[in-house]
Amino acid sequence: MGNRYTGKTFVLEIIAIAIALIFLIPFYFVLVNSVKPFAAILIDAAAWPKEFMFSNYAKVWEVINFPRAFWNSLVITVFSNIGLVIISSMAAWKMVRTPGRFNKILFVLFVAAMVIPFQTVMIPLMKLGGTLGLTNSIPGLIIMYFGFGVPLSLFLYHGFVKTVPVEIEESAKIDGCSEFGVFWRIVFPLLKPITVTVVILNTLWIWNDYLLPLLVLQDAELRTIPLAASSFFAQYTKQWDMGLAALVLGITPVVIFFLFLQKHIIKGIASGSIK
Repeated sequence: MGNRYTGKTFVLEIIAIAIALIFLIPFYFVLVNSVKPFAAILIDAAAWPKEFMFSNYAKVWEVINFPRAFWNSLVITVFSNIGLVIISSMAAWKMVRTPGRFNKILFVLFVAAMVIPFQTVMIPLMKLGGTLGLTNSIPGLIIMYFGFGVPLSLFLYHGFVKTVPVEIEESAKIDGCSEFGVFWRIVFPLLKPITVTVVILNTLWIWNDYLLPLLVLQDAELRTIPLAASSFFAQYTKQWDMGLAALVLGITPVVIFFLFLQKHIIKGIASGSIK
């Protein structure tokens, strides 16, 4: 019986490793070809490089003004996350602690908003953004991320807030703590697991987003990393050596961020959505 179980487990592990390797193949192509000359990529994109052209990264750094693009992406991601955490956590807490028909309907509307494709609201959003002066502006883009990011963030917080004992909040109120103080001093610290999950998911989305910044940001000085990297892939010319090096530079910070915090994702989602 034990031998059967061991054999079955071994086979499943081999299958899992094979699937993982398949998913890693695109990363191999990106990394290997980012250090090749352009001609070598055209000859055989799958071959191991005969010479490593790390100068590709130096050229990309200067051509797209990578420090500026990195700063733009960092500002947008950080402030979008801060706003999403504050808005979603407070709204979810208020909805859970004051149950009623209105809050139930409002929560259903937020959940329903998660299934609406961005393309269906793209044109009206740009018209409204232009009217309100939100286009070609980093603050305007951040405000738009608030609108698109709140539904999922609120959904996760809503489920997690239910696990926080209400007796703790009642004790704090008896001791003279205000409602605002109850949330920030008592409730919010207990929301740390789901907060980390929300930050990770929104960071992966916002950092890698291409379409919304493309529509909102027109000036070259405002470009994010995905927009800057796309400049190497024009309609008639594709600079694969430079473009792939730009992609590696762009994904490296978020990959490092994800690896450090990945253990919190499953824990936070399980606590927030299932409970």
